[in-house]
Amino acid sequence: MPHAPAPHSPSSTRRLPAAALSALLTGAALLPLPMLAAGTAAAQDASAAPNASRTYSPPSFRDLARTQIDTVVNISSTQAPQGASPGGGRSPEGLETPPGSPLEEFFREFRNRQRGGGSSPEEDGQGPQGGGPSMALGSGFIIDPTGLIVTNNHVVADAAEISVTLHDGRKLPAKLVGADAPTDLALLKVESDKPLTAAHWGDSGTVEVGDWVVAIGNPFGLGGSVTAGILSARARDIQQGPYDEYLQTDAAINRGNSGGPLYDASGAVIGINTAIYSPTGGSVGIGFAIPSSLARPIVEQLKDSGKVRRGWLGVQVQRITPDIAESLGMDAEAGNGGGGALVTSVSPGSPAAEAGLRQGDVITGFNGKPLTQMRELPRLVASSGIGSAVPVTILRGGETRSMQVTLGELRDEPQQVAMAGSSGAPRSAQPEETRTALGLKIAPLTPGLRETFSIAADIEGLVVTEVDSDSAASDRGLDLGDVIVEAGQEPVATPADLDSRIAKAREAGRKTLLMLVSRGGDLRYVPLPLDGRKG
Repeated sequence: MPHAPAPHSPSSTRRLPAAALSALLTGAALLPLPMLAAGTAAAQDASAAPNASRTYSPPSFRDLARTQIDTVVNISSTQAPQGASPGGGRSPEGLETPPGSPLEEFFREFRNRQRGGGSSPEEDGQGPQGGGPSMALGSGFIIDPTGLIVTNNHVVADAAEISVTLHDGRKLPAKLVGADAPTDLALLKVESDKPLTAAHWGDSGTVEVGDWVVAIGNPFGLGGSVTAGILSARARDIQQGPYDEYLQTDAAINRGNSGGPLYDASGAVIGINTAIYSPTGGSVGIGFAIPSSLARPIVEQLKDSGKVRRGWLGVQVQRITPDIAESLGMDAEAGNGGGGALVTSVSPGSPAAEAGLRQGDVITGFNGKPLTQMRELPRLVASSGIGSAVPVTILRGGETRSMQVTLGELRDEPQQVAMAGSSGAPRSAQPEETRTALGLKIAPLTPGLRETFSIAADIEGLVVTEVDSDSAASDRGLDLGDVIVEAGQEPVATPADLDSRIAKAREAGRKTLLMLVSRGGDLRYVPLPLDGRKG
């Protein structure tokens, strides 16, 4: 679920005095009554003076609230207990837990959190107090008078029943048309005996930082709540998925606002409220919404086919840091976010492999658009047409090249992991040859080392058998069992190979050596200072 960790929400609701609440709603300042009266008199006197300045009054959103509040709905979903059995529980791995076991409560809480329970940052869940079903509360908005409703996937995920409460109090059962977990979007359908009031999409690309925005939703079950603020930032990456591009706002968003609309000042939907950052469980002025530019095409696909199809390139990439840029001989700007995406692996048989992309290539442009951030690439690929021929610009060996890639379709297929057993006496893990370099003790891969560190048969290179805790290698996260596959973008199989790459980098005046490291089969590039020191 795309939201930031936060503790449980407060159990009490603070109330404002009626006079203060009225003042807030009318835009007046909260002052003691005598001072307020004096200020009013002063304002009247000032208005009589020909050159007197006027007091600024913030805009009212009453017209927006009046016209849009009927388009916002409250959503409740019920998740039946998974694998429930009389007198016992079932862990997520399918293991039975005996009645009364301490693990039973642990797994119940785990399932509650996974379904949006009280430990989620912004969500929405009312966790079960016993062995019964869990419930999630959220928001949504109508996009079609026939009863199509947009919400967050995490509000309705794994739901056995979904119900929608309209602003006029009617409660209708809803069915799931389709959902997309990577973007946390879902589309519901309700049947109504009369057309429903629908919201209209806006263009999130036209809203600028500092513009007014309004959120309407169901925070803490208080349906029809309207809050206002400004757009605080754009294109936020909160590390929740490959397509993160959130709008940030300081409009109050709390648990239960999930799936509700974020409007611009004209009343157009420019975002779907999804997550908050909160150390307290309540709004602290940092909320995140999926931009309409990303959400609208996804919702259209869900409406048409109930699922989302995305383009597939077939590469794994990582961000280019200043050290990596220096190792590759790129300019300083590349290490500050303008260098593109560094390819760490290419899937066999993928569109990238067929086009000739290689590990170590730097993708600097895709479909005519320069890459200023690595995280732009997944979004560009996903939104491109399946089967379309797309121009890709790369940097290889210091030279810029162009190639055409025919994109495939991204499929969510589970990875198949083959585990091989062994019999007989265990083989020795003692390496035949070791060498120390750059704070690492390394050795060629042997059958014993492969077995000791569970290294796959298709991984070749030098295995790390020891890391100096005071070295840069330790600071960069290298650990026992890591395999150095390449150094200086050339394969290494022996310690002598690594020594040669180090000498070559020093002769070229490099300060760092770029290493391709495999950990559990996952590849990443790690730049190591040639002096081996931290910092």
